[in-house]
Amino acid sequence: MTPFWMSAFLDVPAAGHARTAEFWTGVTGTTLSDPRGPDGEFASFVPDDGDVHLRLQRVGDGPPRLHLDVHVEDPRDAADEAAERGAREVADHGFVNMTSPGGLSLCFVSHPASRRSAPRTWPGGHASLVDQVCIDIAPAAYDDELAFWSATTGWPVHDREGRPEFARIGAPAAHPLQLLMQRRDDGDEPTSAHLDLGTSAGGRPVEVARHEALGATVQQVFDGWTVMRDPAGMTYCVTDHAVR
Repeated sequence: MTPFWMSAFLDVPAAGHARTAEFWTGVTGTTLSDPRGPDGEFASFVPDDGDVHLRLQRVGDGPPRLHLDVHVEDPRDAADEAAERGAREVADHGFVNMTSPGGLSLCFVSHPASRRSAPRTWPGGHASLVDQVCIDIAPAAYDDELAFWSATTGWPVHDREGRPEFARIGAPAAHPLQLLMQRRDDGDEPTSAHLDLGTSAGGRPVEVARHEALGATVQQVFDGWTVMRDPAGMTYCVTDHAVR
């Protein structure tokens, strides 16, 4: 079952929840929705010009982390198909919570969405947008995880020439998030994921500085991306890939 939308969920313990909400509204130029859920644990980062594709959840414990919501017409049918590909079901609440073959949390949901938001242009003229999720995979799990996400989305896999540790699962133009698959150098930790922001040409240095002013810290700098850490300790990247 092909998804019609995808959302990224920041899962943050209570101690870092308020600071995370403040930081990511500043990074994205969005407005935080009113809380919802049985304990007010859910909120959305609402853009001015499109449907939500970044959300926030207050969780009880553990480090901050990210999961994906895959929006489909029938979550139950999609979950059954995913189970045949190696996913494990955790719970069915009308939306279906699962883990991928490598252990990344995901949910099949049916919330409507269709309008992609545009990149945000900042003072000085550069633009940025959260438009990619990078899925970080242990070497032994890489092939199975890549096959799972390509089959689950129905999107084609594109190798990144010269970077064999990466593959891109190309989302259609109407989707807000594309998927980048990254094979870790070593280790056997469960699959995890982080956000990537695209920037306009030459915009990465000033975008990084903007994030630092909001409270992020630089962890590492590479040719095409800068690894950052937000105030709650969640890793993400500001990249040179062109905002879509």
